Amino acid sequence: MKRFQFICVFVLSLALVSCGGDKKKEDEKESVKIGTKKETKKSDSNAVTVALSGDDLMQYDKTEIRVKAGQKVTLNFRHTGKGDIKIMGHNFVLLKPDTDINAFALAAANAGEPSDWIPDGGKDVIVHTKMIGGGQSTSITFDAPAAGTYDFVCSFTGHVARMKGKFIVE
Repeated sequence: MKRFQFICVFVLSLALVSCGGDKKKEDEKESVKIGTKKETKKSDSNAVTVALSGDDLMQYDKTEIRVKAGQKVTLNFRHTGKGDIKIMGHNFVLLKPDTDINAFALAAANAGEPSDWIPDGGKDVIVHTKMIGGGQSTSITFDAPAAGTYDFVCSFTGHVARMKGKFIVE
């Protein structure tokens, strides 16, 4: 009798498991009509997306970014650290040619939080992101400037010493 109960429970369990919530994946087949072309999305060769991050060690993950002149650039910037924006804030600031980085950094420190660490209304800046804290991200889209080599920095007080790089436009 116990053996019969065991077999019944076992068979019932197998039936429940085999009928349970797994949905069978159906084969998806693409229908093709004779005389038509399959459309493919073309990527915009005049657009580029750049990912950049900064951390609590005051470092960008890239010290060089290359784009083409006139290209539409989307820069996705992420703060991978945990530091609060008031202590370890980061941004991306693309400077105009011949800008003295140290003078800019000093002016940015004096401008401080009220101006988002962008001095003099941004007179030396081509484009910049907003200041972000640990775990945050931001994005900007802009047209790449004329061919040349430009400096990019973090304008938070004291960060320019370690957070800088070259933005090379070909």
